[in-house]
Amino acid sequence: MKQFLFFCLCSTHCFAQFTPSFKPLRYDENYAPLKADSTTSFYQTIKYKSLSATGNAFVSFGGDVRFQYYHVINDEWGEQLDKNYGYVFSRYLAHADFHAGKYFRAYLELQSGMANAKASTSPADENPLDLHQAFFDVNLAPGKPANLILRAGRQELYYGSQRLISVREGPNNRHSFDGLKVIYVTPNRQTDLFYTHYVASKKGVFDDGFNKNTRLWGVYSVFKNLRFIKNLDLYYLGLEKKTAAYDDGKAREVRHSLGTRIWGKTEQWRYDLEAVYQFGDFANKKINAWTASAHIDYMLNHLKFVPEIGLKTEIISGDATYGDNKLGTFNPLFPRGGYFGLAALVGPANLIDVHPSINLTLTEKLALDLDYDVFWRYSVQDGVYGPNAALIYSGKNTSSKFTGQQYSAVIDYETSPFLSLAGEFTWFKTGQFLKEAGPGKNILFACITAELKF
Repeated sequence: MKQFLFFCLCSTHCFAQFTPSFKPLRYDENYAPLKADSTTSFYQTIKYKSLSATGNAFVSFGGDVRFQYYHVINDEWGEQLDKNYGYVFSRYLAHADFHAGKYFRAYLELQSGMANAKASTSPADENPLDLHQAFFDVNLAPGKPANLILRAGRQELYYGSQRLISVREGPNNRHSFDGLKVIYVTPNRQTDLFYTHYVASKKGVFDDGFNKNTRLWGVYSVFKNLRFIKNLDLYYLGLEKKTAAYDDGKAREVRHSLGTRIWGKTEQWRYDLEAVYQFGDFANKKINAWTASAHIDYMLNHLKFVPEIGLKTEIISGDATYGDNKLGTFNPLFPRGGYFGLAALVGPANLIDVHPSINLTLTEKLALDLDYDVFWRYSVQDGVYGPNAALIYSGKNTSSKFTGQQYSAVIDYETSPFLSLAGEFTWFKTGQFLKEAGPGKNILFACITAELKF
């Protein structure tokens, strides 16, 4: 860790001549403007290396190095034999982005995620080395007001606020999809039409092959700069899993999601409202599930530390009756891994959640976020699920709804655009349901993160 921090400090000093704009999806970054920059540095050469006399053909390199130390007391509410332990996650991402003029582009990214001192790991924790992304784009009308892009290959998907489709940034390994995408872009609209297979991570080297067991397809449209509501998302998502498991059974699942999202900001307000309805088939059951969520922030710009007061709340359906011909459990598809913080203790299924928070900007580079979260089961005829929609505890042996309370503090320090440091502390106080369904011990969780992007 000392060597890593030394490397980070040296790197940020070397990179200081150029300020990049890093994106959640690294392939969205554009370094073509560096063609006209005569004040090149070593870092700028990495970000833009001309391959032709005109400079229209070029390659760009980049990556991400992240180290995290976790410490947990009473992991899984006391289910783990080791009640007090720490472990280290390390993740390395490296990509190459090749452009052959305006019409063709190819993107390649490798990922390595390692876990040290953790008793049991999943592929989301540990995947030594694999091909994370490998796709090519064909631009049919570059530079025009309306452009059509054809994309094929292994790629990350990221839509909206990542409630349903995310890059899974919280866990040690991000996830990706094999497939085709058509992207239609205008100044105030983007529509993606895609058909993919989920890439199931495995713990070997270059073994994350094509997966036939899980398919994801859909269309996602974003409309910007609208009157009154500012921005609007409309989408349809289809999912097929050969084996899906819920508290009411295990079977093949075909599920369809129809959703809308209204979002935007003013000088003092930020809002994000979303609703989703799901239907389909699960064995001989008909799916009838839904969710509604709201996230509203109010910024007190005139006060010291610019307090930002927030409130998030979600109602997410669960199954209404065990053993009938309907399934009411909401499937969050591929949500962000740390849905309610890095501790990632509960997930968005069969849930009522109320989540007030306050964010303070202590300095230009230092921010503090304090939040409180309360969880209940939506239905007593369903269990409690994890962030990956896996069942944690069945609801068949208890009628209690109250799951627990979560207190969190997160401090972020951005030393430069390249290097960020963060610390998170979470205390989860168990409710009656967890005490009746399992050991029901309170959880203490702490994480320190250092991340370098280049």
